Amino acid sequence: MSRFSRGGVVVTPLLDLCLQCLTRNISRYAADLKTLPPNIKDKLMKSLSIQGRITDSNISTMLHSAVEALDLRDCDISDSALHQLCRCKHLKKINLSVWKENRPTITSEGVAALALSCRSLREASFKRCSNLTDHGVLTLALNCPLLQIVNIGGCTSITDASLQALGQNCRFLHSVDFSSTQVTDDGVIALASGMCSSNLKEVHMERCVKLTDVAVEAVLTYCPKMYILLFHGCPLITDRSREALEQMVRPDKFKQVSWTVY
Repeated sequence: MSRFSRGGVVVTPLLDLCLQCLTRNISRYAADLKTLPPNIKDKLMKSLSIQGRITDSNISTMLHSAVEALDLRDCDISDSALHQLCRCKHLKKINLSVWKENRPTITSEGVAALALSCRSLREASFKRCSNLTDHGVLTLALNCPLLQIVNIGGCTSITDASLQALGQNCRFLHSVDFSSTQVTDDGVIALASGMCSSNLKEVHMERCVKLTDVAVEAVLTYCPKMYILLFHGCPLITDRSREALEQMVRPDKFKQVSWTVY
């Protein structure tokens, strides 16, 4: 954090200057990073993550047992990096989502390794990790019962099996994105009526071409706390869902709802 002298001159703390130097010359000092204290590693990791400079080859030098959050959205990593998280037993949040192109380098193998090592996960985001399949989500659901937020939108191989696993094992789940996947009404019913039904508040199921009005009605029926429900771009959903919204939900209950009329 910058400080100001009495003369109004900005003075950058020595620690920040050192971190800036490390960031600019990370490859030169890679061998020295392992000995840094955890709080310094956290600052360095955050800075490099924002710049998209965390890789499979350098992530291990900045990890430590007390890491709780990793934001790797802008970093070019693969399953190899996830295998290196085995020491991060207290990891609660990981974000591997991408928004423009797919990320094929993260697969179910890596996600399964993550789930087996980091059982305290609360938030796991894998949007557009195109090679993630039901196997990875099943392992995640079975081993991370404290999950609250899951994003598997754009993981086009995901089917009902993933939603069934989340519904059966993740009691605290309150936000889930499975947009642009292969799920059907059966999967949505299993999720909405599962052990997380009383906690679910936010569901993104837009652009799921196999869903019908039955899926929307299931969410409205089983999830009393729901306040964000997105189901636009689902060609089999009709005006019947809009009518269900009007009949089953108070006008002021939802913060956001979207659908497409075909």
